[in-house]
Amino acid sequence: MKKTLNSQKKHLQTKQKKMPNARTLISLDWAMKKILRNKANFDILEGFLSELLKRDIKIKSILESESNRDNENDKYNRVDILAENENSEIVIIEVQFANQVDYFKRMLYGASKALIERMERGMPYKNIVKIYSVNIVYFPLGDGSDYVYHGTQSFTGLHNGDVLELTEKQKKFFLKENIEDLFPEYYILDVTKFNNIAKDPLDEWIYYLKNYKIEDSFNAKGLKAANEKLKYYALSESEQRAYDRMVDYERIEMSEIETAFMDGEYKGREEGREEGREEGREEGREEGREEGREEGREEGRENVRQIALNLLKRGDSIDEISAITNLTSAEIDELRKLSLL
Repeated sequence: MKKTLNSQKKHLQTKQKKMPNARTLISLDWAMKKILRNKANFDILEGFLSELLKRDIKIKSILESESNRDNENDKYNRVDILAENENSEIVIIEVQFANQVDYFKRMLYGASKALIERMERGMPYKNIVKIYSVNIVYFPLGDGSDYVYHGTQSFTGLHNGDVLELTEKQKKFFLKENIEDLFPEYYILDVTKFNNIAKDPLDEWIYYLKNYKIEDSFNAKGLKAANEKLKYYALSESEQRAYDRMVDYERIEMSEIETAFMDGEYKGREEGREEGREEGREEGREEGREEGREEGREEGRENVRQIALNLLKRGDSIDEISAITNLTSAEIDELRKLSLL
């Protein structure tokens, strides 16, 4: 186990060294936070979504996700993009660099929350909106060899093996052809598995997501606009500084956070097992494991707090630190007060 963790740490460090410094084009996650919310730039996201969903997509509006926050501890109080298309369908786009073992659950939570938030009191179920969850990840998510996965909902008979279909009446009622059209759909783009050989328009987009550049031969929808509007040197001086901080911190610090939690959990498990073995009783082993896990988690949390404190000392804003560490604004403000910064 310890050897595996050390290997993973080396992998993360190597990944950071190889990551482009993005002086040609800015990354999509930064663009979605700062540039693509402008209606004049909708054509970039429209192109990306059109190539991914294999049909022309027009964005009607970008929805404000921060206002959807129930409280400061809401795990999904920030999304990179929450868009509504011309058919009143909702598209969630998330870019995630840090390895999250529970990311599948986060996808489910995000789609469910977006659906529920658009349910008004007394609204008939017929009017529930379609949700598309697009997840761009820079770490292996699950055990698979492909770099693009698509998940839909279907129902298969346990006895006959037939696939349940909508009746003609239901098709007219919902204005949909298939059951899967009623349920959320999920897309996973695992950028790390892409081999940099663009065989189709979607591959051209993934090439940009991985390398922060667009080749002259690429013709995918939206890429020409991206090449014009997402140039690093088109940013103002203050925007360039902010973007550089994001490149420095969001990539590197999130890897440190992940490693800190991994080491804490590993240490906790080992201490728990050792104490349990010495007790020689099942109860002693379980108590030892739990105590060790808690100590490990606390050590991981303390490492995260120290990272947040370092970022405060460097002058980062509370919002930026929260985005990097996943600490709430209140927790970061408390750290600031305790350290007299």
